[in-house]
Amino acid sequence: MSSENYSFETKLLHNQHKVDPATGAVSVAIQHASTFHQFDLENYGKYDYARSGNPTREALEDVIAELEGGTRGFAFSSGMAAISTAFLLLSSGDHIVITEDVYGGTYRMVTQVLSRFGIEHTFVDMTDLNQVKNSIKPNTKAFYVETPSNPLLKVTDIAAITALAKEINAITYVDNTFLTPEYQRPLELGADVVLHSATKFLSGHSDVVAGLAVVKDEELGRRLYSLQNSFGAILGVQDAWLVLRGIKTLHVRLEQSQKSARKLAEFLEAHPLIQKVYYPGLKNHPQYELQKSQAGGPGAVLSFEFTNESALQVFLSNVKIPVFAVSLGAVESILSYPAKMSHAAMSQAEREKRGIKNSLIRLSVGLENPVDLMNDFSQALNQVNEKLLVLQQGE
Repeated sequence: MSSENYSFETKLLHNQHKVDPATGAVSVAIQHASTFHQFDLENYGKYDYARSGNPTREALEDVIAELEGGTRGFAFSSGMAAISTAFLLLSSGDHIVITEDVYGGTYRMVTQVLSRFGIEHTFVDMTDLNQVKNSIKPNTKAFYVETPSNPLLKVTDIAAITALAKEINAITYVDNTFLTPEYQRPLELGADVVLHSATKFLSGHSDVVAGLAVVKDEELGRRLYSLQNSFGAILGVQDAWLVLRGIKTLHVRLEQSQKSARKLAEFLEAHPLIQKVYYPGLKNHPQYELQKSQAGGPGAVLSFEFTNESALQVFLSNVKIPVFAVSLGAVESILSYPAKMSHAAMSQAEREKRGIKNSLIRLSVGLENPVDLMNDFSQALNQVNEKLLVLQQGE
């Protein structure tokens, strides 16, 4: 049976780098060499200098390309290094249409860096195709899609956006960090470049910072490789190995986290102190059906909103199990505060314009027992309720 016919979870383990051909080792070798001896003046070997190519990094690039259904993968020193290098496919005078509630680091790159080099941008609610169409200019060369978006979990119709892009000969980038190729494969829906912060679900253990990109078109791959080699923000071999190891357990981790996320989303939705829950696995989510049609699941990230910032502060002071930290996609549950963490690069006015309130918190669900998490959230929410009662009595 060819590996091409294997199920996704089997491909995580059984791919072209399953066994080291030289030693039979069932783990990819970590090659630390920065340079490689050349045996022939006229014909150099496959590797010459590690920025241009390294067998350990290449193994990760091969694996992510296969999982995403692409022809070529690229491993970078961070998710933002991957995004920034991919943006270098654009030129001065180009215009990009981008998801409005995009990750804060991407927002900063677009507004503070690309703008300095004459690359224009328009932020738009990509759930509204009419808004997207109205944002197209004669110089529009790219669409940047984050779906589900961070932190409001809005879902964009990838196939519809890529169809618009092809009509004007533009490229489509899709940030697939939240769902990974386990649940969503944008290249199959027409996207040109898929991007990942591999720091998150792909590595999954809060112990590595990495970024990945995958393309389907070979010519686009050659262009992106030239940029990777020129810009030089490559992933180190130890980190590449850690991501490879994390990918092996992606299926079981994400499946368990998603099951727990569904339960927690339903629990929070029913709680009187929670004003709103953002999760594409809830039937009242505006793009619930779209998410079901283009992805294999809603993922393990959700956001929820308190009535005010004070209630959020009391909750965070009393919750015990999740860590309160930047990042997501790890074995431990992580609570993050977008206003001061992931989206601190946005002004409060820009955040509020997008619906990212100071009373919003994001939860990445880990591998803890969901009952333990719900019990922990319950006791923290009880503390919020008691605080509110004290304030009411004081009035």
